[in-house]
Amino acid sequence: MSLRRRTLFSIAALALAACSSESSLRPGPITAPDASNASSTGLAMRLAHAKVCPSAARGVARCHSLVRVDDLGQPPATSGPSGYGPTDLRAAYGLASASTGGAGQTIAIVDAFDDANAEKDLAVYRSQFGLPPCTTANGCFRKVDQNGGTNYPRGNAGWAEEISLDLDMASAICPNCKILLVEARTNSFANLAAAVDRAAALGATVISNSYGGSEYSGEVNDQSHFNHAGVAITVSSGDNGFGVEFPAASQFVTAVGGTTLRRDASARGFSETVWSGAGSGCSAYISKPSWQTDAGCSRRTVADVAAVADPNTGVAVYDTYRLHPGGWLVFGGTSVAAPIIGGVYALAGNARSINYGSFSYSQLGSVFDIVSGSNGSCGSYLCTGTVGFDGPTGNGTPNGVGAF
Repeated sequence: MSLRRRTLFSIAALALAACSSESSLRPGPITAPDASNASSTGLAMRLAHAKVCPSAARGVARCHSLVRVDDLGQPPATSGPSGYGPTDLRAAYGLASASTGGAGQTIAIVDAFDDANAEKDLAVYRSQFGLPPCTTANGCFRKVDQNGGTNYPRGNAGWAEEISLDLDMASAICPNCKILLVEARTNSFANLAAAVDRAAALGATVISNSYGGSEYSGEVNDQSHFNHAGVAITVSSGDNGFGVEFPAASQFVTAVGGTTLRRDASARGFSETVWSGAGSGCSAYISKPSWQTDAGCSRRTVADVAAVADPNTGVAVYDTYRLHPGGWLVFGGTSVAAPIIGGVYALAGNARSINYGSFSYSQLGSVFDIVSGSNGSCGSYLCTGTVGFDGPTGNGTPNGVGAF
């Protein structure tokens, strides 16, 4: 690569990944595409992906999303959506007949910082795919700060993209659900936890969290903020491959891993393998919940279930905060998977009768078992897809709503 080309590439990467946080972190890298994850979605192999939020220091979280970029580090200009849309996702996970459900359910999206365009961008996504309007005016959409008011935090481009991704995925899976967006003041664990508590207090039946950071000893006590009985709380497992992050490690949440989702000629129409970036493993601090019986980890094992997360088989999202050409982007990361699983919980409408993330462990006939692929070289099921439970995908991906 020439010097000029390397320079342009680096500048574009910095501009794309720059995302301010409490920790003044360096932006994330652009990653070359993995040829082994080529799919039939029509996305060119020359495309790469970049972290939407930079890596996080202790005490703060980063969003777990990756955006498709071209070979100069820029989001490709598109006049319309590319990547999987709502019909694709519902077909892949056996949800087509269940998509009319969700009445009385509220999915809360918890993220950091403000997305001033959130409702406007959501309207474009829903209109594009024929989903019913979800607005403040019709009572479907509500946006609050972590105190439940309208004193919204400062804006942040990376987290705004994360918010758009989360709102779109919740809409894709459960178009009839109400959506509550709770914006934490910053991306500190303390503020994000306060936002989770606020979402529960405001009546959310499902709370989706697409962020995480390094484990720390204090998480044993801090996980109490995710202990809301009768509320299904989903958390993305991470995008750095084998390794555990918090709050996915909490015993009170459903930890959501990631897959590569490809179209194929099977009766299902899709196949899945472990996505190489999905977080997984054995928690350093959190005790093992009673419903986990795997023998290779004496503490909490991540993950419980999974959904699509590979940016090479990514999803369509609409976001204009950063003035992208056309507004349409393709996203991956376990940030995609967490709100998808949140939407499935909402469709099932069963959260008040389940015990945290335990339900899928007794409903294995209602998941697609992911039996191949890996996210590292740990030498066991903790990083490798296998028959039955494994770290990167847990019990598997949704096959209807029966496991939720």
